[in-house]
Amino acid sequence: MFDYFANPSRFMRIANWLLLPLVILSVITGIIGLYLGLFVAPADYQQGDTVRIIYIHVPSAWLALFGYVGLGLCGLFYVVWRHPLADIAARAIAPVGAVFAFLTLVTGALWGKPMWGAWWVWDARLTSMLILFFFYLGFIALANGFDRAERGSRPAALLALVGMINVPIVKFSVDWWNTLHQPASLLRSGGPAIDSSMLTPLVLMLIAAHAYFAILVILRMRALLTERRLAALRTDIAASDARVAALGGQAAGEERRRDGQAGQAEREDELGFRHELEFDEQVTPERQARQPADHQPPARPPRGRH
Repeated sequence: MFDYFANPSRFMRIANWLLLPLVILSVITGIIGLYLGLFVAPADYQQGDTVRIIYIHVPSAWLALFGYVGLGLCGLFYVVWRHPLADIAARAIAPVGAVFAFLTLVTGALWGKPMWGAWWVWDARLTSMLILFFFYLGFIALANGFDRAERGSRPAALLALVGMINVPIVKFSVDWWNTLHQPASLLRSGGPAIDSSMLTPLVLMLIAAHAYFAILVILRMRALLTERRLAALRTDIAASDARVAALGGQAAGEERRRDGQAGQAEREDELGFRHELEFDEQVTPERQARQPADHQPPARPPRGRH
């Protein structure tokens, strides 16, 4: 099952097929959820209209938390199986999860100011969420802090696994410590503690946010896969050019060597030929004495008177 979906081409075909339905789902549920939450749902009897920030704060917090769970699982798959698709998925999830974690902190501060009288308190839930945001940033820094992307994959995956310790702390911090943050209102043993008029738009916003998260991750994974393929293609082209250059230089050197040998032979032949000509043109007395008589030129008869 894992090997089937771990194939990058097959996975992207399935992801691209899911992209359009996810867009439609996110747009429809988001529009309906925002309309119901902002205009139909009643204001809280204590918090007033400030409570409407819940439709942004809670989906952001869920995605920041669940996104890091996905990041940790990708880190586990990469450390154990060393599959590049797990590394690409982790690199795609990390920035998106960091944005939602930051949005959680910002909306929490906006919500906490009128309720607690301060933008920030060192509450267990807020502090653990801030640490989660730092784990996201640390993963991004490690994954992109090397000259080659592959060198940062394993350290970043190990950091993601270490950060998984913080996930249950974020979830159960309101139960383990006496904090200012309210306890869970949706996932609780006695059922949701929210009225249906507020629960319906919140559930719709959760669906829209999860679909939007999946869309962003798919788009980022597609871009990263394309970048990896282009980098591999450029590497292959550079290696091919280097081999061609090396072979061309070797062939040129061999040709120059052959030309040099041929030129040297021609120069030697020319020098030898000139030496023979010069030697033949020299007539020494010893050579004339050694010449046979038949090679002597005939004597001319004396001229007589006629």
